[in-house]
Amino acid sequence: MQLPIFHFRRIITSGLIALGMLLAYPALAQNELQYVGELGFSVGGAQYFGDLNTRSALNTVKPTIGVFYRKYMNDYIGVRAHLRYARLGYSDIYNNNEFQRRRNLSFNTDIFELALQGDFNFFRFEPGSYDYRFSPYFTGGASIFYYNPYAYLDGKKYYLQPLRTEGQGSAQYPDRKPYSLVAPAFVVGGGFKYNVSRSVNLGLELLYRFTGTDYLDDVSKTYAGPALFPPKANGDNTVAYLLQDRSYATGEPIGVPGRQRGNSRDKDQFVTIEFTISILFTKYECKF
Repeated sequence: MQLPIFHFRRIITSGLIALGMLLAYPALAQNELQYVGELGFSVGGAQYFGDLNTRSALNTVKPTIGVFYRKYMNDYIGVRAHLRYARLGYSDIYNNNEFQRRRNLSFNTDIFELALQGDFNFFRFEPGSYDYRFSPYFTGGASIFYYNPYAYLDGKKYYLQPLRTEGQGSAQYPDRKPYSLVAPAFVVGGGFKYNVSRSVNLGLELLYRFTGTDYLDDVSKTYAGPALFPPKANGDNTVAYLLQDRSYATGEPIGVPGRQRGNSRDKDQFVTIEFTISILFTKYECKF
């Protein structure tokens, strides 16, 4: 006599479970997985162009590394903040021009940059999709960066801005002010990105900076002349004297007042090429 009651309870229980699933299904169906952004890392190389590297040679590529966050606006457009460290440097020993080799200047600098960029995909880019997992893209924006050029003398490192190697801040050159160690730049470039899984993107990116400074290399205008850098009380030459004109190491010094030292008409520039890897962030959004 217990068997019918047992079957009746099973039917009621199964029906309630089925009804619950039917009621829950529309709510689940109304939620859609969306990609909202990605946190990424970049690593690659950086090259300087300016008064020492006037022929845009790619022969002193130095390391760069960064971290970024990209916010997806839709399948084609994103906005990004990119924090980056890079090292730049060059020397006149790499130049073929006789004057530049005689000039014998060199520099290195560390760059700390924060860039804000807009990215535009040429193709629809939809992570997790087999049909829309690859796209070339264009990017552009602006950045602000800190730099502090330095050079070595007898194996010792000296920062160049405090030495005022072109007479900045002197009475003889009132128009030459000490330059700021913070400068802006316009950023433009492009790259390729590929979605390897639902949670990971890989990419390759080339970025070019048109900076707002001509002193990445501490070289811009004309020689201030040796008289502006008098010797110490003991008669020894100062570090500023030895670094403002280093042509004494290649022959007769050429740093007479007013003689060209750099080209102030053009600002310095630099480029980075980096591999990127990023982790995607998702959310469920109700469609109705």
